Amino acid sequence: MADDAARGGVRALLRLEGLAMLGTAVAAYAQFGVGQGYGWGFFAALFLLPDLSLLGYLAGSRHGAWLYNAAHSSTGPLLLVAGGLLIGWPAAVPLALVWLAHIGFDRALGYGLKYREGFRLTHLGRIGPADPW
Repeated sequence: MADDAARGGVRALLRLEGLAMLGTAVAAYAQFGVGQGYGWGFFAALFLLPDLSLLGYLAGSRHGAWLYNAAHSSTGPLLLVAGGLLIGWPAAVPLALVWLAHIGFDRALGYGLKYREGFRLTHLGRIGPADPW
């Protein structure tokens, strides 16, 4: 595990926070997405879109971690909402809610932001099976 990864009660709290983010984003989407004409099919079609950032790992772990973290930080969807509200783009809110739901889902499962030293090293601890050596 990375020395600066969350562990114990802090890790559990961060995962619970992810679950709360997921639940809140889905509930808000029911009102501000479905209620505004964006159906659950739209939600489902976009839910895994942030995981395309994994393709950054084809350029190496440094680039992969940067791109993954950019797509899995709540900063992006929050800026999308703010910008969308500022310019009057109604689709920004449902898009951001799907994005936040994805981030919350990942966090609840224990998938944290990545360190460039390795894909399985995250701020929530090591993911996947232990190395055999």
